Amino acid sequence: MTTQDYIKLSQGAMLATENAGWAPDLFLRKEPVSSSGNEKGIEWHPLIPFLPENICVLFLGSFPPQRKRWCMDFFYPNFINDHWRIEGEVFHGDAQHFVNQANKTFKLREIVEHLKEHGIGFFDTAIAVKRLEDNASDKFLEVVAPTDIHAMIAQLPTLKAIVTTGEKATETIVASLGLHDHRGQVSLPKVNAFIPTAIRDLELYRLPSSSRAYPMSLSKKAEAYRKMFERYSLLS
Repeated sequence: MTTQDYIKLSQGAMLATENAGWAPDLFLRKEPVSSSGNEKGIEWHPLIPFLPENICVLFLGSFPPQRKRWCMDFFYPNFINDHWRIEGEVFHGDAQHFVNQANKTFKLREIVEHLKEHGIGFFDTAIAVKRLEDNASDKFLEVVAPTDIHAMIAQLPTLKAIVTTGEKATETIVASLGLHDHRGQVSLPKVNAFIPTAIRDLELYRLPSSSRAYPMSLSKKAEAYRKMFERYSLLS
């Protein structure tokens, strides 16, 4: 893949995002981003939300990994993260469907078309963080500015579920939505389970992480993701 091809793919993904029908004034960064992407230790989100017009399921992670770990300008950009392999297995019976193995990247154009067709969106629970360690681990992320989830949901009338795949993202979204159990305690859904929210009929669904650090085989993860997609009628 040439540099020009890579740029075209990246621009195509961002163009699809920009035309997805959300209100951009709600989600603009609160501070300018320097050329290094870092302001006094604060790192602002490098991507804008990917929210197709027919969105049914919204994946909310914690925050993208450091740029040095990216193989494409989109969500789940780390080549050793298995999210796009899981979606390839679930929707096409082939974990390599969205993988460009020769260039150690993912097929961005096919991913964007797939997500728009099925109504699958992506963003994160924080728009600004501090990295307390020089790695991609969620446990070393300090949330500086959470995403305005309520404002985002208000723009998405077809949304049925918010999906998280990590503890940090789950904790952040539960706090943002004010979800508590009958004792007034913060209520975190268990992995492979969902809980209702107080917003419309919206559910919060928690899945196993697509990180290879999570101790579960890709096939087992694909099975869990398949059940979620089936619940919201995204699989025929």
